[in-house]
Parts: sequence; C-alpha cells; structure tokens
Amino acid sequence: MSHSHPIIRKIGLTGGIGSGKSTVAKILNTQRGFALIDADAISRELTAPQGAAIEDIKSQFGPQFIAADQSLDRQKMRELVFNDPSARKRLESIIHPKVLDQIERQLELASAQGNQTVLIDIPLLAESYPRWKQKLDAVLVVDCLSQTQVKRVTQRSGLDAQSVLKIIASQASREARNALANWIIFNEGLSLQELESEVMGIDFEI
Repeated sequence: MSHSHPIIRKIGLTGGIGSGKSTVAKILNTQRGFALIDADAISRELTAPQGAAIEDIKSQFGPQFIAADQSLDRQKMRELVFNDPSARKRLESIIHPKVLDQIERQLELASAQGNQTVLIDIPLLAESYPRWKQKLDAVLVVDCLSQTQVKRVTQRSGLDAQSVLKIIASQASREARNALANWIIFNEGLSLQELESEVMGIDFEI
C-alpha cells in the first residue's frame, strides 16, 4: 500500500470476535455513508475455491490443507496455527500482502467514486498494528466483556464455549485493542437501537 489517498480519511475498525464489529460497520456504511472495506472478506475470498492464495498455501503447507472444493480447509488450518505460532506466521506471510494489495485497489476505487471516509474493517488490527500504523488516520474499537463474546459466538456459530475461549486467547487482549483507539464503543447490554445511537453519536472529526 504505497499509494497515497489525500482526500480519503482511513479509519480502522476492530474488535474481538463477537464484539458486534460487523454490525457497527454496517451502521456506518448505510447510515453514515462511509465506504467499507472488509479485510476479513478479502481474506476469505483469497482462500475460497480457486482463490488467489490457494496455490501458495498448497505449496507451503501441502495439499492436505486444501479441501475437495479447492478452498482452504479452515478447520485443519485453524488447528495447526493454534498449536504452532510459526505456521501462523507462514500463513500470514502468504495472505497479508495479497490482502493489502486488494485493499489498495479498493481504496483507489473509493477515491475515484468520490468517497471521503473509508472504514477498513480489520479483525486483527492490534495483532498487526505496526503494519497498519502509517496507513490509518484513526482507529475505532468495538469492545465488550469476554463472557459476552463467548455467549454471542456460541449462539451464532455452534462453536462450544471452550473453542471460543481459545479463539479469544489467540487474539490481542481488550487492553491492547483499546489502547489503539481514538474512539471506543462499549457494546455491552445495548439493544440494536441503542448501539445505533452510540455509533451515530460519534464525532468522527480527527
């Protein structure tokens, strides 16, 4: 991401799993008119059937990590990277540069369409902050208690509490995320309407 986007303000959006980050992104996109770039969606696209990262993953990790439909076998890879930090780094070294290239292209497009503020949804922003620091103008964090994360994720995904706790443990701490924030939304016990009014109440002037 070497290009500059002088007229675009780039706000990084992050939060732990189950924090409600995607809901906040949707509110800002539909009601505030912010262009939205979803780093996670880009990453999923790269590892979908015939995705741009599949061949590199196959040669780095072996064909056993590619499912029958030629997508990444997420379950198998998740188990590997949970237990082997060096495998996580190898996977990231394949995925991240491709994600950054795609984000760059989407920023160019947003700029060409006359957008002034772009929200970049980056689930693991705190974990990769040095990579992002110079590229973002500000950071919005969606926060909640870890027991709330467990409750929301088990309800929506069918994962058991133990698996969710493992995911939470593998992500940056709440303190590390919140330390990066220009704004924090504490999404705890809020109805959708209350969350909307919290989000719409933020003064995004930097």
